[in-house]
Order: sequence, then structure tokens, then C-alpha cells
Amino acid sequence: MLKLTPILLALLYGVVMYRFSAWRTARELDVRSTPLVDPALTKVTERMAASLGVARVPVHLYEIAPVNGLAAPDGRIFLTRGFYQKFREGAVTAEEMASVIAHELGHVALGHSRRRMIDFSGQNAIRVALATILGRFLPGVGVYLAGLLTSLLAARLSRQDEYEADEWASALLVKTGIGTAPQKSLFAKLETLTGMGGNAPAWLMSHPKTADRIAAIEANEVKWGVGG
Repeated sequence: MLKLTPILLALLYGVVMYRFSAWRTARELDVRSTPLVDPALTKVTERMAASLGVARVPVHLYEIAPVNGLAAPDGRIFLTRGFYQKFREGAVTAEEMASVIAHELGHVALGHSRRRMIDFSGQNAIRVALATILGRFLPGVGVYLAGLLTSLLAARLSRQDEYEADEWASALLVKTGIGTAPQKSLFAKLETLTGMGGNAPAWLMSHPKTADRIAAIEANEVKWGVGG
């Protein structure tokens, strides 16, 4: 039992830290966001709401400059001011914004926030276990290798979540009548919009490469017998 104590403590630490991070994120979003009211976006969110059988899809505007969308741990959907500004400038269409909202709804519907808490806690325990084992054979280096291996696992799990949310979003967009074309066209624009290149190795990235995401969407179109 004593041998398992560090691992159990790591699991507990992971749960506590994740919940603290979720609380801090929710508080930040409460302070720096407001309901997003835009007639053009309301039209597409109303279509998605009808497809989902709900009264509405509430979206909030998060007052930060980076281009991003996110689903908060409590299930709320946010678009950043930077992303909304790109829409206002005409760089992004309403349908492309709808694809972002659908993607974040996918994270919520698929329970990814809860899964991430479990993953984070498990990864923390794995890191401790690996550091203990590798440290015996590779003093000084073992802890570094344990952190690297755990980071690779975390990135892989995150990429899987992104593929799942993409697929859920595609299904909703098809059902809504918007189709997947805006989803794919937005991915093609993302590196330019965000100012971030895709030069990092895929196995170190928390999000899949753009080409891989588009290919996965097109594979689903073939499987479902639908066009973009």
C-alpha cells in the first residue's frame, strides 16, 4: 500500500488541480464575457437549435484578442473577440463561425471536459510512476523522460477529442443543411487567422494537422454518403 501512496496522491492532486483550473476559468469567463448578439450569427444558431431540438444555442463573447472558440467546463460556448472581429471584417463567414460553434458543442455533448479531468489525473499518476521507475535506471534523466512520455500521451488524447468533436460538428452541420464545406474552408484559413504555422511535429501537437482534419471530415462524408 505504501508503494501506491505516491500514485494515489498524484491522482488526488490531479483532480484537485483540474477542478481549481476549471473554477478559475469559469470565473475569468464570467468577468470577461457577455452574451453574443449578432443577427447574422443568430440565424445560423437558430438553425442548429432546431436540428438539436432545443430552444436556442447560447453563445458568449469572450473579450480577448486571440482567434479561438472554446467550451467551458460548465458547458457554455464562447467565441473570442478576436474571432468575432474576423467575422465582422469579412474574413470568416457566418457558416464558418457556425462550424466553430458546432465543434464546441461537440466537446460538450461528448463529455470531453469530464474526460479531460480523468485524463489529467491519470496522466499525473502515470508521470509519477514512470519517474519512479525510470529514475532508478536513468538518474537525473528519468524524470525528464517521464514528463516527455506523459506529454506525448496527453497530446494524443487531445487530438482524439478534436477528431471526435469535428465528426459531431460535421453531423450537426449536415443535419442543419449547412454542410461541411464551411467547416473545411475554415480549417484552411486557421493558420492565417491565428498567425500560427503548422511546423510542430504531429505527435507533439494537441490539435491534429489541418490536412488530417479535413481528410477525416471527407472520409466521414464518404461513409455517410453526403457531399460537403
